[in-house]
Amino acid sequence: MKFKKNPLFWILALISLILDHLAKFWTIQNFELHESWPLIPGVFHFTYVRNYGAAFSLFSENGEWLRWLSLGVSLALMALAWYGPKMTRWEQAGYGFILGGALGNGIDRFVAGYVVDFLDFRLIRFPVFNLADVAINIGIICLLIATIYPEMRTKKKA
Repeated sequence: MKFKKNPLFWILALISLILDHLAKFWTIQNFELHESWPLIPGVFHFTYVRNYGAAFSLFSENGEWLRWLSLGVSLALMALAWYGPKMTRWEQAGYGFILGGALGNGIDRFVAGYVVDFLDFRLIRFPVFNLADVAINIGIICLLIATIYPEMRTKKKA
């Protein structure tokens, strides 16, 4: 079965997608739009906002194409894991987290027309984001590690 070739990829994609959508569901059920709950006042809040664009609300005015980009990235990553070579653990983790994040935000865009964001770091005036965004960034870090330490690919058990 093809899932056995890169199992960590599929597991992390599924876990990150489920956690993202559970957190978004919790946010929608417990907050009014733009409502904010300070966990650490002035530093970290849960704030429910809708993002009609991409990162930092870029392309909010004309972001219809973002849903198709999410779909394309998701399909390409699934094809890579399914038909491509066996990946290292860092590559599987990286691509798996990116797939989970792309699917999480992509599903929002197709179903609702916007992405639910709720993590609000006010200390550094960072835009509100969600767990799908976190997963994508973790995935990028994993891929950087895989690139910086390529010898991990060639090491074999003695």
